[in-house]
Amino acid sequence: MRNTKVDINHEKLQESSEVLRAVAHPLRLKILEFIDQNEMINVNKIYNTLKLEQSITSQHLRILRAAGLVQTERDGKYVHYSIDYGRLRTAITAVNAFLRDAEGSIKS
Repeated sequence: MRNTKVDINHEKLQESSEVLRAVAHPLRLKILEFIDQNEMINVNKIYNTLKLEQSITSQHLRILRAAGLVQTERDGKYVHYSIDYGRLRTAITAVNAFLRDAEGSIKS
């Protein structure tokens, strides 16, 4: 049996797994794509355009906010959403580094 060492940044990997769990739902991906197309959009436009119930939309946006994927900005009674591309990029980088390190350890 071979002794291999995989150097994993557990903190970044944990953060990335939270992001992956958040985007692992087709409706949340659809919401993210819609926000991306509009740069910044209010919640009413999201649920009206995507023909979703307000409560369902709010639940999914809460998950996306908790994962740090969307940012909010209040304008009076409206809440506008935008994507935190830096957070998304960090998660993708961490996952890619993990996969690269794991692949290297398997080949060793």
